Amino acid sequence: MEDAITFGMGFATNALNLPSIVSKGCLVVSDEKNHASLILGLRLSGATIDVFKHNNMESLRQVLHSAVIKGQPRSHRPWKKILIVVEGVYSMEGSIVRLPEILELKRQYKAYLYVDEAHSIGAIGRNGRGVVDYFGVDPKEVDILMGTYTKSFGSAGGYIAGSKAFIDHMRVNSHANCYATSMSSSCAQQIISSMKIIMGMDGTNEGKKRINQLARNSRYFRRRLNQMGIITIGNNDSPVVPMMVYMHSKIASVVRRLKTNNIAVVGVGFPATPLMEGRIRFCLSAAHTKEQLDNALVHVEEAADFLGLRYSRKRRSKEPVHYSDSESEVE
Repeated sequence: MEDAITFGMGFATNALNLPSIVSKGCLVVSDEKNHASLILGLRLSGATIDVFKHNNMESLRQVLHSAVIKGQPRSHRPWKKILIVVEGVYSMEGSIVRLPEILELKRQYKAYLYVDEAHSIGAIGRNGRGVVDYFGVDPKEVDILMGTYTKSFGSAGGYIAGSKAFIDHMRVNSHANCYATSMSSSCAQQIISSMKIIMGMDGTNEGKKRINQLARNSRYFRRRLNQMGIITIGNNDSPVVPMMVYMHSKIASVVRRLKTNNIAVVGVGFPATPLMEGRIRFCLSAAHTKEQLDNALVHVEEAADFLGLRYSRKRRSKEPVHYSDSESEVE
């Protein structure tokens, strides 16, 4: 992108910057599964919010079509701007945004696009550059790219990238920039060092190896869970792996049972998810070895038997899932 601006807190990067981007008289078309920081920022902005079904392009098209035809409520004047807000990898769903199709609708209805890459930057794509890299899209086709430094970079803070004129506007109008302290030097250096490794600027191929390792771990872990008859949702290439337990009472039981075996997982239930769609979220890392994953899977299978988590009715393959070290599998 032409320019970028950084902030000291990832949550605030969304919550305090969106009011500087949209305001009253603007329409925001938001995915129903967007993160709480996006929802808070949009509510603070005063813009009108319309929600479309998760990753459903027909639902998005209908919302955009209606917005263009009807305009603003009462006056029916055209919207000042229409902004589509989505995530690269959805934190509770493990799904990857259908970026090429959204870009097509964006161009068709002359809207703007804001992509939150908190869970995708540094994690997916051949070069670890997020969803634009994953789909082979020119980053400049996306109007605003946002991300955090708390996931792949192991630090704190966030960034927003876009055109120079837009970033100049943010430097003057952003509450997260004007009324906050700067990022600490140690956090900044951690981010710079991580970026150099991911981009191969450290003189090694360590970044490429880790990107491939993460993709391999994600696919292997999902396939093994599915083979057990456990339901997982999301994309096979996503490092976020939600395991469905459905019943609210089972969430804490799974978390406690795995914790006794030194396996830390995140239990997610209402109101973060629908009442009967409780889940356990696994966040995989390039640092996980096959032995660690196999150990975790053994205890997950024990918990599945004890608590009755084998909900899948799909035919289970008896073929062993191979953890391949070949580059071709992840490419």
